[in-house]
Amino acid sequence: MILSQSFYSRPTRQVAQDLLGQVLVHQTPQGLTSGRIVEVEAYLPKNDPGCHAARGMTPRNQVMFGPAGHAYVYFCYGNHYLFNVVTEKVGTPGAVLIRALEPVEGAGLMAKRRGRLDIDDRGLTNGPGKLVQALGITKQYNGAKLWKKPVYLERARRKEPVGVTTRIGITEGSELPLRFYLKGTPYISVKPGADRPSPGMKKKLKRGLLEKRNRR
Repeated sequence: MILSQSFYSRPTRQVAQDLLGQVLVHQTPQGLTSGRIVEVEAYLPKNDPGCHAARGMTPRNQVMFGPAGHAYVYFCYGNHYLFNVVTEKVGTPGAVLIRALEPVEGAGLMAKRRGRLDIDDRGLTNGPGKLVQALGITKQYNGAKLWKKPVYLERARRKEPVGVTTRIGITEGSELPLRFYLKGTPYISVKPGADRPSPGMKKKLKRGLLEKRNRR
């Protein structure tokens, strides 16, 4: 069953956790690919400097201010696209970044899209840029209705408990515990206990080391 639009019209933090275990699907003429969501990050509409909408509406983020249940796809660091789902009510810009999937269907096609010779499914979609490439999602899906084909989310049951850490790879708001993942799965992007410091945290750590040296 495809998740309805009402699923997304709720507080971002709640939607983020409920997305875990659901299945992201993309139907194309080349074939169907899908993956079970195992890791996400929430970006809140208020008091979240890491959210794209923190400084107001722009041509890039305007889809976040619209109805929930739409896709928010953007180009990151001039390198790859990232896939988010819009949450909250109209005018309240929240979103959830899909960070990692467990492949369900179409692993061969995913590997081909990613230029991989082997079908090691653990490495196909264990990162936000990887999964977008593997599923063949492009900028054309920015603003797409996720309760309609060809890109949509299917309801599935979840048995694993949910883990929580701070977010990864951002400068501002990196200290907020808004990364959620399924415990015990080998398909997440960063293993628990091995979280890489964000660029902002790296700067803080570097400053701290310099201060220590100066005090000696």
